[in-house]
Amino acid sequence: MVYIRKSEERGITKTDWLNSKHTFSFGHYYDKNHVGFGSLLVINEDIVKPNAGFGKHPHRDMEIISYVLEGALEHKDSLGTGSIILPGDVQRMSAGIGITHSEFNPQKDVPVHFLQIWITPDKLGLTPSYEQKSFLKKRESGQLTLLASNDGYLDSLILHQDVNMFVLDLNANEKFTFLVEEGRMIWVQIVRGSVQLNQHILQQGDGIGVKNETSVNFQGKEKVEILIFDLINIKD
Repeated sequence: MVYIRKSEERGITKTDWLNSKHTFSFGHYYDKNHVGFGSLLVINEDIVKPNAGFGKHPHRDMEIISYVLEGALEHKDSLGTGSIILPGDVQRMSAGIGITHSEFNPQKDVPVHFLQIWITPDKLGLTPSYEQKSFLKKRESGQLTLLASNDGYLDSLILHQDVNMFVLDLNANEKFTFLVEEGRMIWVQIVRGSVQLNQHILQQGDGIGVKNETSVNFQGKEKVEILIFDLINIKD
């Protein structure tokens, strides 16, 4: 069973400095048919103009991941963390009992293009924390790279939820089969390029939820970058 979410069907927030597309309900955009997928609550594709960004604002009880595609994203938070997130980097911030942070494009003439991902934690009231790692040296075409997990396996970021987040890189015509374990489901988000997933052709920005299947077959239509979220299967 699959649930396709086409790129052009996503919600939109557009201001003078931000162009944001929402795979799931977010902020002022609400669609009762697209309110997260299990513990995966938000996937926003954001493009922020130079010298602009999200000012200091609070969060609590949420796992927040930033995945930069192009440009640079400057992060500051109430833990005292200050960092620049670049393509290939993945950032995880656990808001826990409460944290304030800002995300800003420090560049003068280049937009920053990134995904903002929210996952609900398995416990409330956690101590806020922050991690950032680069995975560029680990990634190879034709294989999965584990970016985040509940136990930090393979030096992945640690999520406070039973979720495995992978990136899959494929060249044109390259194939890969993802085995879905019993009791699990997956959400697939196409970051760049296009791919055939079983009989479906997916383009950049498309997403697809897969439930009650034992495997998913991928074949790159061109060079493609894919995020895969492996989650506990929530019955409809």
